[in-house]
Amino acid sequence: MVVVIDRDAEKLGELKEELGARCEILEGDAADPDAVNRCVDLIIDRFGGIDTVVGNAGVFDWYRRVDRMDGRELLTAFNELFAINVASYLLIARAAYPHLKASRGSLILTCSTASFRGGGGGALYTASKFAARGLVYQLAQEWAPDIRVNGVAPGGTVTALAGLAALGSHERHLGEDPRLVDAVAKSTPLGFVAEPADHAGAYVLLASAVNSRSMTGSIIVSDGGILACV
Repeated sequence: MVVVIDRDAEKLGELKEELGARCEILEGDAADPDAVNRCVDLIIDRFGGIDTVVGNAGVFDWYRRVDRMDGRELLTAFNELFAINVASYLLIARAAYPHLKASRGSLILTCSTASFRGGGGGALYTASKFAARGLVYQLAQEWAPDIRVNGVAPGGTVTALAGLAALGSHERHLGEDPRLVDAVAKSTPLGFVAEPADHAGAYVLLASAVNSRSMTGSIIVSDGGILACV
C-alpha cells in the first residue's frame, strides 16, 4: 500500500487510476511542512503505520552556470531548488521518524550520479545532490539501529523532471528534450537512457527488511555504467 504526495494533480489521478485501492494520493508540495504532515497523518489514518519512506521530489537547473546569473537570481534559484531537492527530504524524514522508529523501517532518498561528480547538472543541482548523499550518510549514523537509511543514484532517466520557476524553466521537462535524451544515451556505456522502472528494483531491495537487513548508509548506483567511466 502506497501514499503519494505530489504537486501535479493530473499525474496523481493517473497513478490512482492505475493502482486503485492500493494507493492513496495527496496533492501538495513536498517542501511544505504542513502538506508533509498531512501526508503522514493520512498514512497513519489509512494504514496504521509506516514501513518505508521514499524521498523523490526534485527539480533541475538545466546546467545553468553560476556566472550566468546575477546575485538575486542565483539566490532565488538556490532557495527554490534546495527547498525541493533537499528540504523536502528532511521534512518527510522528520515527520515520519517516530513511525519509522516504531516499525524499525527504512528511509530511501533519491540521489543521482550528480551526487558523486560534476557534469550531471549545474552547480545548484549538483550541490543539492551532494547534500542528498550527505543526508543518507548522516541520518544512517544518527538513526541506527532503529531505522535504515539508504539511497538510490539513478543516471539519466526519461522523467518529467522540471526546471525552476526562478529561471523561467519550470515548464521544461527532461523527458521532452530529445537532444538531451539522445546525448545521455550516447554517453552511457550501456547505450540507452533509463526509464523509471529500470530503477524500481533498487528501491524494492532497500525497502525489504529481509533482503537488505544489513544495509544502511548505502547508495545503489543505477546509471548504466556512467560512474564507472569517471
